[in-house]
Amino acid sequence: MQRVFLGDVQGCADELEALLERARSAFGREHEVWLVGDLVNRGPASLRVLQRVRELVDAGRAHCVLGNHELSLISVAWGLRERRPADTFGDVLDAPDAEAWIDWLRRLPLALTARLGAQSFAMLHAAAHPDWTLADLRRISARIEARLRAERKAARAFLASDPASDPDREALALLTSCRSIAPDGRWSTDPPAGDYEAWHRTWSARAHEYGIVYGHWSLQGLHVATGLRGIDTGCVHEGRGRAGFLTAWIPDPSKRRPFDLPDDGFWQQRALGRYYREAGAS
Repeated sequence: MQRVFLGDVQGCADELEALLERARSAFGREHEVWLVGDLVNRGPASLRVLQRVRELVDAGRAHCVLGNHELSLISVAWGLRERRPADTFGDVLDAPDAEAWIDWLRRLPLALTARLGAQSFAMLHAAAHPDWTLADLRRISARIEARLRAERKAARAFLASDPASDPDREALALLTSCRSIAPDGRWSTDPPAGDYEAWHRTWSARAHEYGIVYGHWSLQGLHVATGLRGIDTGCVHEGRGRAGFLTAWIPDPSKRRPFDLPDDGFWQQRALGRYYREAGAS
């Protein structure tokens, strides 16, 4: 079965469909789609993306992890933050089954683990702490997932809690929002500056045996390094002074170690519109 990994869709439904059609043409039904989260927001058709992805998930043909924009949507729906001018998930919030969509989203996994060839890997939205083994990542993610999937009142209280006072809430934020880490373990949603360096540079220095597929960092662009595939190339940022693409990674199933280099197994679909709205959007 050929795996097709897709970067942050963010409401870009037409571009998603174009890559899905390319996968169907190339592999027939012998493929499954893995999405790195951020299905919604900034782009024009969040609800249509959710409907398409859920159709594939329910058919056993896709897997998806939770991203920071899904958490933003849940937070707005639950009254934990105000809707902002750049938020474009109103089609989900206004849907007659909005409550069911919120429940579906909060039950998405934070990390998925499997094997490609002889290599174990994880797919997550933003980052893994450099000190985490694959077993640590599974254990921590499973614990947080259980809290997000709990009875709604408890899940809302967890999402509203202060990350500084709850290690699970801190780990949730890191998994879905981190971009850089300092030598003392402090981390940030911002790109590297000062004594902070890219989280994946610190992670790589630990020489982990597992690989990571991730998204979240569109301004970094496509990141292809040993053990790492960062595939958010900012389809939604078309019109920000650069081209926007929805990117797919197509790992070679004949390789024992598909996270090694060189690797040219990428497809890119150029954005079909100018969707970018606000400086600083992520």
